[in-house]
Amino acid sequence: MPDVVPAAARAHTEDLGAFVSASPSSYHAALEVARRAEAAGYVRLDEKAAWDVVPGGRYVVVRDGSVIAVALPPSAGATTPFTILGTHTDSTGFKLKPKPTTGRDGWVQAGVEVYGGPLLNSWLDREVELAGRLVTADGTEHLVRTGPIARIPQLAIHLDRSANEGLTLDKQRHTQPVVGLGDVSQADVLAELAAAAGDDVAADAVLGYDVVLAETQPPRAFGIGEALWASPRLDNQLSTHAAITALLAVAPEDLTGIGVVAAFDHEEIGSGSRSGAAGPFLEDVLRRVSAGLGAAEDERARAFAASLCVSSDVGHAVHPNYPERHDPANHPHAGGGPILKINANQRYATDAHGAARWQAACAAAGVPSQEFVSNNVVPCGSTTGPITATRLGIRVVDVGAAILSMHSARELTAVVDPWYLSRAMQAVLAG
Repeated sequence: MPDVVPAAARAHTEDLGAFVSASPSSYHAALEVARRAEAAGYVRLDEKAAWDVVPGGRYVVVRDGSVIAVALPPSAGATTPFTILGTHTDSTGFKLKPKPTTGRDGWVQAGVEVYGGPLLNSWLDREVELAGRLVTADGTEHLVRTGPIARIPQLAIHLDRSANEGLTLDKQRHTQPVVGLGDVSQADVLAELAAAAGDDVAADAVLGYDVVLAETQPPRAFGIGEALWASPRLDNQLSTHAAITALLAVAPEDLTGIGVVAAFDHEEIGSGSRSGAAGPFLEDVLRRVSAGLGAAEDERARAFAASLCVSSDVGHAVHPNYPERHDPANHPHAGGGPILKINANQRYATDAHGAARWQAACAAAGVPSQEFVSNNVVPCGSTTGPITATRLGIRVVDVGAAILSMHSARELTAVVDPWYLSRAMQAVLAG
């Protein structure tokens, strides 16, 4: 059958696959955004140093597992508004506990804690890796990923004849992965991580770590005409990749405001951290940029009042096996373009003005658009959007790409939708 997916969409989503593969943890994702920005000429800023921000400048700042990239048009001044693309870098799953080496009956296991709200069953019987950061006694941070090292094994149906009638997993007893064989007293998960980090890192020098389990099966296109895309961590690396791709595609002189990508950590657990959307990171960066442009407090407030944040997180496509779970009138389809998220109780921050801005951007980009609103008896989740609106008073519109299997170890979208989303984001940045 003929290829119904535009070549540009296929190229975009293949690059998304490379981004996801490079980003098994939020720390890897933040540094991958920074790497791409620096390769495009952005200057890395250190929060502990003084900043020299000038019109026409392009900058990127990393705070733990979060990253903010800023592009200033040559005409930027004290009251130039910000156009912000807000996303998040973390994904639901499991995080390594202290005293991580456990096990019994000849199996060596890793002790993990549930992170956020994953679909637990989706993590069973997959070869996964440990990934994140180690901090040694001298304060140095080392990124680490082991490659496939662990698996959460499911109980055979012969030992649980009712498994297909309703699988129930205990979050403590049933989710600890196996990593090897032998005597637990002779094993050391932390030593394996230290060895994978390279740099001659000794296990006894590691005094702190933030390490998660990460799916290792590569992203891929499949289905009739290869129009479908399966990948780990689409929530929300799909949006993060779309945002940085959009910002890098717009020349500074074509920006109608100060272009910003703000990709936060810890969204899946409420955003309450120094690097989460509820923390001060974005405000700190915006204030320092404003100060670099000579803005007084009144001028900064005027800039914020004229600013817009597009908060982008994945959303729910209508599930063909469960259509009753969706609103009867609003059915977002995979391949139908970006979704505009609306909620009467402000779980999404979209209002009429934000909706109009987004719909105009989709029209300018020549991409289809659709709306998402929840079935009244199936409450929706939330995003960083309402948090950003509350913290900064900036108008926020919540959008995203439609997917299936949200919070699964491996999620599903249409090949065209990440591309559509990024094109609409470019139109927002270019006005």
